[in-house]
Amino acid sequence: MRSKKYKSEVGGMAKSSLKWVAVGLGAALAVGGCGSTGAAKAEQDPKATLELWTRTTPGGDGEKGMKKLAAAFEQATGQKIEVTAIFDDFETKLSQRAAQKDLPDIVMNDSSQLGTMVTQGIVREVDPAAVKHSDQLLESALAAAKSGDGKMYGVPYSAQASALLIRKDWRAKVGLPAPTDREQFVALAKAFTTKDPDGNGKNDTAGLAVPGSTKRGYASWYFSNFLWGAGGDFITKQADGKYKPSMSTPESVAATKWFRDLACTEKVVQPGAATMDTPPTNETFEAGKAGMYVVGPYLMPRFDGSLGKDKYEVVPLPKGAKDATVLAEGGSAYLMAGSANEAGQNAWASYIISPEAQKLGMEGEKAFNVQLPVNKTVDVTSVRKDPRWKVYADVYREHSRYAPSIPNWTPVRQASADTVNALIADCSLDVAAELTKLDGKLAESLKQQGIGAS
Repeated sequence: MRSKKYKSEVGGMAKSSLKWVAVGLGAALAVGGCGSTGAAKAEQDPKATLELWTRTTPGGDGEKGMKKLAAAFEQATGQKIEVTAIFDDFETKLSQRAAQKDLPDIVMNDSSQLGTMVTQGIVREVDPAAVKHSDQLLESALAAAKSGDGKMYGVPYSAQASALLIRKDWRAKVGLPAPTDREQFVALAKAFTTKDPDGNGKNDTAGLAVPGSTKRGYASWYFSNFLWGAGGDFITKQADGKYKPSMSTPESVAATKWFRDLACTEKVVQPGAATMDTPPTNETFEAGKAGMYVVGPYLMPRFDGSLGKDKYEVVPLPKGAKDATVLAEGGSAYLMAGSANEAGQNAWASYIISPEAQKLGMEGEKAFNVQLPVNKTVDVTSVRKDPRWKVYADVYREHSRYAPSIPNWTPVRQASADTVNALIADCSLDVAAELTKLDGKLAESLKQQGIGAS
């Protein structure tokens, strides 16, 4: 019997005793940190209530939206499903449930967590033939659901990509166009920094808001939008399927120098950027301390309220030396190992990517459960008439890419963030030398994961 204390930590939801049938090798290995998805299959009960965990704030709009989708799913299928929202210590609580051999049936989590969850052995392989509408998934979203072995371990249901937010009123004040190349981008950033665009007579504005902290790898996460468009990369896949580090290539060095110069030479980045993760950076933009911000569509409802939608515009990030590639992210439904109701898991996966669920998930004014649709038959403008959403949708479909599906992307992102952060915090550091050191760290990480090129 689970303790009362443990129940309260995860929401105290009732569970079918069938879920206590061994999660098997997968859950046991999840605790040890090595992976296998070869879990013993639990005795099946197609009427068992599904337990779904969603990574969002309890009581918030995200939870309400997921419960709305769950209610529609129950009505459409007759399958019972219970939703628990968890934000703090999500991974810790999931590991506790794995140790109890009592994983939830479904976990709605970031698509970038696929490699980690597969390595932990807590998810089962998805059979696309058992998931209706999987043939309607956009190729980019489908690729992000596959691990390095080409097998599908998640079902993407929501996507997002980065675009450039610009203070439209400031741009009118300085008399410059929305940038279409990196030179115009820098020129606008400098004007926002030096020409008092808010008209308060003070030198208190910056051109670009940057979350440059090492926390959760934010500096690397943000920089990827500029690195890839310049033709650089963190790691590069070889013909044999192995990876080699790529931050010391000429393209990556040039991209890093350009980005570092924004802070050190042009001085158009907000003060304290190297210590900021996303919450204070969001506040920097909405408080009128920075005029541009590269970010996903999820912040538009917030900025519409705090700034007013008439004060800023959304445009594609100008292309770099190579192209206009930016970071793609999203959410996936993970079908957890050891479920007593695999048919129900498949039914949820089929529903969440159906045209009706994709549209339902986009409804509302904030905290959308579906940011951008991954079902290629669904047009975002069929639900959202705001043309800014079309900008994001076009960027996602035409100019975005996900982080590589390797066993564990986190150490690659974190090591890269540490270096990018150091370079914008200390302008005396040699860029090429620091990136060469970084490649050494990345090579070791790739080797430890068994995917490093010889």
